[in-house]
Amino acid sequence: MGIRTLRPYTPSTRHMTVSDFEELSRDENGKRPRPEKSLLQFVHRKKGRNNRGVITCRHRGGGHKRLYRIIDFRRDKRGIPATVKTVEYDPNRSAHICLVEYEDGEKRYILAPRNLQVGATIMAGPEAPFEIGNAMPLERIPLGTVVHNVELYPGRGGQVVRAAGAGAQVVAREGKYVSLKLPSGEVRMIRGECYATIGQLGNVDHNNISLGKAGRSRWLGRRPQVRGSVMNPVDHPHGGGEGRAPIGRSTPVTPWGKPTLGYKTRKRNKPSNKFIVRGRRRGGRRDKGGRAVQ
Repeated sequence: MGIRTLRPYTPSTRHMTVSDFEELSRDENGKRPRPEKSLLQFVHRKKGRNNRGVITCRHRGGGHKRLYRIIDFRRDKRGIPATVKTVEYDPNRSAHICLVEYEDGEKRYILAPRNLQVGATIMAGPEAPFEIGNAMPLERIPLGTVVHNVELYPGRGGQVVRAAGAGAQVVAREGKYVSLKLPSGEVRMIRGECYATIGQLGNVDHNNISLGKAGRSRWLGRRPQVRGSVMNPVDHPHGGGEGRAPIGRSTPVTPWGKPTLGYKTRKRNKPSNKFIVRGRRRGGRRDKGGRAVQ
């Protein structure tokens, strides 16, 4: 994958960059294939609202219409080879997806690993060969291997390492647990029977793309964010004053008065803390309560 820069015909194109979409499949006329109709469905976009219509996540709404592509995160069709038919763009995620067809004729979408070519054969199961795109239990994957779409609970389907260019490394194996180094730098223990897919995800340069203008962000469903210091006091604790005014308190706060910039909100006794070997922000082991152990 590469990144194209645009000529500055307009102020918005001066700093805009776009993907060249080289990884995506095209037919003999150079056109991209249409998505598989049987794997499309309409999903209501919440736009940051809860079930009562109250905004619980600000700065969301609008955006282009899009249909959801049903992705096979479980990879539960075990022992049956499948052929990669196309590599396609998915408007619902940063990673690309690929359409695979099994020997019995069933078609499914999976996340597209890096360097997986059209026509390749993939498989899921404990006896699957060690190749890119194959899914198998973590306990059967050699140390040092880069994986993605990792399950946290057996049979639930991949929940972590699903973004474009992401990859986790298998670093250790102890008893019934396997230690993974996640993209954030965190080292976490996961049960060995959990499935993961071999390889790094494609669309590696996704994070290097510059939107270039505010309108392009609106197409993605992101609404403008406004600084608290330019609001009125009724809207934000930082607001008010004549001209530019300081915050007026010792630490910056959220619109609801809670400290920000480093204020920790994670529960110390969260059950999953005991599986964290090394945190993503500070090193060292953690005890059962999530506290760092010297």
